[in-house]
This record gives sequence, C-alpha cells and structure tokens, in this order.
Amino acid sequence: MLVLGPILLALLVWLLLKQGRPLFYVAERMKGVDQPFNLWKLRTMTVVDSDEGVSGGNKTTRITPIGNWLRRRRLDEFPQLYNILKGDLSFVGPRPPLRKYVDRHPEIYAQVLHSRPGVTGLASIAYHRHEATLLARCTSAEETDQAYSRRCVPCKARLDLIYQRHQNMCYDFDLVFQTIGNIFRRGG
Repeated sequence: MLVLGPILLALLVWLLLKQGRPLFYVAERMKGVDQPFNLWKLRTMTVVDSDEGVSGGNKTTRITPIGNWLRRRRLDEFPQLYNILKGDLSFVGPRPPLRKYVDRHPEIYAQVLHSRPGVTGLASIAYHRHEATLLARCTSAEETDQAYSRRCVPCKARLDLIYQRHQNMCYDFDLVFQTIGNIFRRGG
C-alpha cells in the first residue's frame, strides 16, 4: 500500500479533475455461489440511471476517453486492491461473475468458485481478446447477454478449471507476470 497508495491517489485526483464524480464504479459480484460482495473499479463510463450486464458493443459509446486509456492499461482495476485486503479477491483466480450468470449456470460456478476469485487469471489472459471481439459485435444488451452466457461463460469456466487443477504459487506468479506483460503490450 505504501508503494501503490500514492499511485492510486494520483489517479483519483486526475480522474476528479478530468471526469468529475463519481470516481468509482461499484458492482455486485460473487465470490461463492451464495456469497456476493461489492467489487470496486475506477469509473470508465458515463453514468446512467441503470446499468447491468457485461460490457459489449452496446456500451462502447459510454466509455470515456480517459476510461479507454485506463482500461487498456487495466488501471481501472486498481481499487480491487481494497477487495484483496478485505479478502473478497486474490491476485490470481477466476474473475468474479455477476450474480445473474451464477444463477443461470449454477453447476459451472459451483466448480469455478471453489477457487477464490482474482483480479487476473488464466481465463483473463487467454480469453480476453476473443471475448472483447465477440462482445464488441453485439448491438443490444440482450445480444450481449446471450453471447456472454452461451459462448464466454463455458469457455472461461474451462480455463478457470484448468487453472484450479494446476494452481500453485509459481503458476500464480507466472500469470501475474503475463498480465503485466500484456498491459505493456496493449497500452504502454
């Protein structure tokens, strides 16, 4: 926190000056089949009255220029350090799903959520680009929801279960370093 705290504080001041409030996006995610928690991120989209579901092509116009910059570098994930300190997340593990996908796919998430969710993981690294391409084609919330539920959830779950079978500290470090490398390749 001593090293990363000043970086987060500088990001917050910059966001406040450039975008205004709110600075954070807080959304319910699941760390177990019946265990919700609030996931914290830096706000990257314009504010609307109601927002639900994963981000697809239907939400692209809402991403702010600063939000786009933050997302490319995954700096919008910075506040999840708070979730790690609270014990909701680990650094590495499956990405925490929305409740509606856990409710829709209980047999999948009963297995996947045996591992504590993480900020990054095998599915995040291996499937991120394909998922983004797939969802970018969606033009409505319904189409995004269907594509995510039918195509992304099963693929990501298979990768999350591979991670689960091979999980160890060396593998976690490898995934963290891959994530850092991807950040520099994508946005830096």
